[in-house]
Amino acid sequence: MLQTVWVSSPRSWASKKPACHRHGKQTSWKRGFVRAIIQHPCPRHVPKGPGKARMLKKIQICLCFFFVSGILYEISLLSSCFFSYMPMSKHFLTPEEVLNLGKSIIFLETTERLEPPPLVSCSVESAARIYQDRPIILFMKGLTNDTAFDLNSSYAAFSLLSSMKNVFIFPLQMETVFQETPLLQWYNEVVPEQEKNWVHISSDASRLALIWKYGGIYMDTDVISIRPIPEESFLAAQKSRFSSNGIFGFPAHHKFIWDCMENFVLKYNGNIWGNQGPFLMTRMLKAICNLTDFKGTEDHSCQNISFLNPQRFYPIPYPAWGRYYEVWDKSPNFNHSYALHLWNFMNRNRRAVVAGSNTLVEKLYKAYCPTTYEDLIQNAELRDFAQSEDVV
Repeated sequence: MLQTVWVSSPRSWASKKPACHRHGKQTSWKRGFVRAIIQHPCPRHVPKGPGKARMLKKIQICLCFFFVSGILYEISLLSSCFFSYMPMSKHFLTPEEVLNLGKSIIFLETTERLEPPPLVSCSVESAARIYQDRPIILFMKGLTNDTAFDLNSSYAAFSLLSSMKNVFIFPLQMETVFQETPLLQWYNEVVPEQEKNWVHISSDASRLALIWKYGGIYMDTDVISIRPIPEESFLAAQKSRFSSNGIFGFPAHHKFIWDCMENFVLKYNGNIWGNQGPFLMTRMLKAICNLTDFKGTEDHSCQNISFLNPQRFYPIPYPAWGRYYEVWDKSPNFNHSYALHLWNFMNRNRRAVVAGSNTLVEKLYKAYCPTTYEDLIQNAELRDFAQSEDVV
């Protein structure tokens, strides 16, 4: 079983009432039973003796009241919405319990770092806001029982994310994730220290195994969600005839993902960047589909898999990634996009969001992850300014 680690705090911003929990279906028989009790709350037989009869009747009424109240309370819990729980209750949920709810949005952190950078926080927050009725899960490789309970007070971003009602943070335990998949034998034989692209390769493998086992949508941690994705089985075109693996979605146990895992192992070459990532997705899609160029903003479909137009996630292509950090005369509206991939892999100089810069990325943060913008960027710069004033 995957290990459960959860840290929560009382902050709560989600306001939209989400879809109801699956246990709501189990209450119909209870409703009928409650109606019967309300109609006939107590036995009609009353023992002889007026004083004793009145006392026993009062006791029976009280007992019936508490019994009915208990049934009604149980029904209210079963039919209430899953994400109406207070954040502290998430401490008791295991990764399997959350993933088995279905339709999860999954993020991965395969480095050892424990403090999510602002862009990671923005990606998770934006997904949590857009998909308020779905679990948003961040798996972190560096997270363990020994470190988890100090993170809320130590790291601002961890505390921020852990406070969101539908956000769950769990350790990433790869050996457990790869169980019952073609990737387990590969994982047991590979030597991570000898792999120059291990952070990316291990992420490529983990996302395939998790989506195959549980279904849902995988997103890179530099993807900002701006509107819901209407597709269930989809790949994202980075350009015509070429698929990314930075965002994709499938139901559990989909054959395409299983085939991808088998090809991952069969064609494994850790020295070629992306061989197990976008190149894998592209060659597997080409094996079953006749890919053609995109015209306009239409999507393609093959074998019940939607191959989504580059405009959906990559309206700014990777050679122009720097435009996100520039000031635009007129900001694009991204009307044809579901999310925006910010190409953080290309950002080797670590260009960051600066409060008051009026760059495109600052506007995106304000619109889609305002809590991250306020807490991690605006307030951080105010604190830095105050500290510099104190030094002077």
